[in-house]
Amino acid sequence: MIRTPAVLLALLTLIACSEQPAGEPVVRALLDGSTPDDVTPSPTPSLANGPSACREVVFEQVTLTHCVADPAKHRIAMANAPAGGQPFGSLSAFASTVDAATIAFAINGGMYGDDLKAVGYYVENGERLGELDRGAGDGNFYMKPNGVFFGNSGGGWRVLGSNTFFNTVGDRPQFGTQSGPMLLVDGKLHPEIQDNGPSKAIRNGVGVDAKGAAHFVISRGEVSFGQLARYFRDEVKVANALYLDGAVSSLWDPATGRQDKGRVGPIIVVSKREEQPEQ
Repeated sequence: MIRTPAVLLALLTLIACSEQPAGEPVVRALLDGSTPDDVTPSPTPSLANGPSACREVVFEQVTLTHCVADPAKHRIAMANAPAGGQPFGSLSAFASTVDAATIAFAINGGMYGDDLKAVGYYVENGERLGELDRGAGDGNFYMKPNGVFFGNSGGGWRVLGSNTFFNTVGDRPQFGTQSGPMLLVDGKLHPEIQDNGPSKAIRNGVGVDAKGAAHFVISRGEVSFGQLARYFRDEVKVANALYLDGAVSSLWDPATGRQDKGRVGPIIVVSKREEQPEQ
């Protein structure tokens, strides 16, 4: 049936406001994959408080939201709890503590325990609050290789496998979060990601391109590990990409008014750099 532009706009608005389902901490579904197709980007909205750093694309019949942190325009930090307080637990609780005009976007940033605190390596404002976990265990976090997303607030952002991180990174970064599994390792899919597995969920991940920009991708609907990994490999074209989490995946994009509901632990906060006055 042919729809009018007004109906299409109403449908898109309804999709944008849909709530992401809540999930469970730490233990996730098994890895899997799917078959490729085309990517069709949608325009980046430009609103009163500035353009969004996020855009929607369709990849293998699944809608994804692709957000880019540019070191020339943005800073990155981790957030889990206010000073001396309990973990935020949701993006709305975090949003209530900051000026939305300073935030480009925020997204869930790794797996957590029942206390909502990060599992594994976690650095916030240069303080290491969690040790690197290279041990064995159940769930996606322990699907080796797992990895670390880290860097300094204004740049030098990287994704590395946990063993590579342990063996090559000597200085403590200003932020860091460990998760798993790696989606891509040196341009290749994780060895245990199936081509066509049955498990699908709302999922998100991060990769850093050759120019140093960090790409965050979160699905609007259910997506397989294979689809998410292939998007990072074939469209974002990063060498390494890290899975952040599953059904709890949530995004706050102040420019578009999107603020997903659901339970979150550590949060990756991408803020706007302050504009320098003209000389």
